[in-house]
Amino acid sequence: MARLKIHSRIWIKKEGKNYLGNGRIQLLKHIKEEGSLLKASKKMYMSYKAAWDSLHQIKEINGEELVISNNGGRGGGGSKLTPHGEQVIEVFEALENLKTRFWSSFDECETLDEMMEKIQMWEEQLKQMGV
Repeated sequence: MARLKIHSRIWIKKEGKNYLGNGRIQLLKHIKEEGSLLKASKKMYMSYKAAWDSLHQIKEINGEELVISNNGGRGGGGSKLTPHGEQVIEVFEALENLKTRFWSSFDECETLDEMMEKIQMWEEQLKQMGV
């Protein structure tokens, strides 16, 4: 019998507004790699304006800059992550890793009954932790 596999996505909201998800994290990672919002937006197959709007929305929700951009000119422009931008990636990746580890505990389940047993086991452990 085939094993069941659980899939899910993480999206962080703040004050009811979409704050961080995989797409925004990927954009931040590309900015870090490329040193350019324009290059990062191209890697994401999105317009520069859409990328800029996404960063602006994050700042409006959180109140902190995640990216510092320098205007172009003789030396060229560029973008880099702030320490808070680096932390956002680190926390999101830690949540993704925790999610993957948690769902992998269900990987041996072949039936819904087995899955329910695993759920009940986790509920008991969480109850013991006071969660």
